[in-house]
Amino acid sequence: MGLLDTPVFEHKVFTGQWSEGGGDPLTVRNPANDDVLTTIGTVTPDEVHRAAAEAAAAQVEWAQTPASERAAIMRRAGQILEDNAEEISDWIVRETGGIPPKAGLEIHNGAAECFEAAALPMHPQGQWLSSDSPHWSLSRRRPAGVVTVISPFNFPLILSIRSVAPALALGNAVLLKPDPRTTITGGFLIARAFEEAGLPVGVLQVLPGDGDVGAATVAADPVRIISFTGSTAAGRMVGAEGAKLLKRTHLELGGNNAVVVLPGADLDLAASAGAMGSFFHQGQICMTTGRHVVHQDVYDDYLTKLTERAENLVVGDPSAGPVHLGPIIDEKQLKNVDSTVQETVIAGGTVRPGATHDGLFYRPTVLSDLTAEMPAWKDEIFGPVAPVLSVGSVDEAVEMVNASEYGLSVSIIGPVGEAMKVADRVHSGKVHINEMTVADQAQAPFGGVGASGTGSRFGGAEANIEAFTETQWVTVSPEIAQYPF
Repeated sequence: MGLLDTPVFEHKVFTGQWSEGGGDPLTVRNPANDDVLTTIGTVTPDEVHRAAAEAAAAQVEWAQTPASERAAIMRRAGQILEDNAEEISDWIVRETGGIPPKAGLEIHNGAAECFEAAALPMHPQGQWLSSDSPHWSLSRRRPAGVVTVISPFNFPLILSIRSVAPALALGNAVLLKPDPRTTITGGFLIARAFEEAGLPVGVLQVLPGDGDVGAATVAADPVRIISFTGSTAAGRMVGAEGAKLLKRTHLELGGNNAVVVLPGADLDLAASAGAMGSFFHQGQICMTTGRHVVHQDVYDDYLTKLTERAENLVVGDPSAGPVHLGPIIDEKQLKNVDSTVQETVIAGGTVRPGATHDGLFYRPTVLSDLTAEMPAWKDEIFGPVAPVLSVGSVDEAVEMVNASEYGLSVSIIGPVGEAMKVADRVHSGKVHINEMTVADQAQAPFGGVGASGTGSRFGGAEANIEAFTETQWVTVSPEIAQYPF
């Protein structure tokens, strides 16, 4: 039996075991051709609360499991992802509309998240504290308890497992609520990997459903930490609810990321980085290049080269043959993309190539003659659109980058010395010199500022331990202390 054979999870949910949920069945479709991939179960809010209680009970024993055993399960889960790469890739292509290289990236990074998490149980998790009292004083990190992970549709494996794996490794139980459009690769795949790796029953629960289910995974009493990745609008609501309930909430949200092209840049390579940043996975990435800030000295040449690349990209069904871009995830998102482009054209923007679509297949689009107030420039599009704007100086470029409410990723292309000076002046959670805006590695900190999130960081031991544990102060006196009462 394969890892993702549909009889395992058809009409099912995962609560440590595969069982029928009480919610309405959910049909999983291929966005490229609308083929039905499978039908799965969903849960009700009441079932979420029961699952949270079961997870809390299972977490107590899981937290006491020797660190070496927790580490071994993380390693096995990562290896299972690698060993089943071909089968997983096929599902990612069909469920997300991504091209095979995108699927390969998800599998590689997903496994890497497990391998990185395997080091966490053995990592130092405390400090020796100085004290004027005659006792030992120390702090130690303890599992928080139950962690809710809510993940999006675009890179469902990576954006789920980057929270699931470290939270589990550090002794927590996890409720995973994947996007309904990508429940298999964003949820059931992870359940199967950890099930095969030997994770105890109840420690991980995958709870498919709509917004009411997501709200229940936040509100459930045993949940102490929420890790949310998604839109800024939805993140504001999750953050407000978490704050009201006094629950720690990590928000990884949207971005309107900029590439800055400086004089002296190799424009062929710069246009390649710009095209990849804007068009990879149809622009449906929080780190997508949404603004091309180009110095006037190189603007015309850069725009010409970027346009040529957009015109030569092949759009089509990635499961039917080699293409550069697949479909937008659904009709709602397609309308959002196209309406933003059309509103920008009405406002005076110029379409170079693109701004057309055949069904969900949207052509790579380059926009010029823009102002900073046009919708395609100031809003996150989440589609294959590259808005390009000329600036007269490096100071103006920095001002343009920092004018956005978002602050997730900035790319600076040009001579390294000049790029370093720009990097020191931009407000962003990530800065990449002579690379595109889209980049993610399991061992590297990931997070944004402003409307891109709460500044939380995933990636690497320090960030993950901070994200998924609580700090406890411990003192030990050699004898019972004497008090005046």
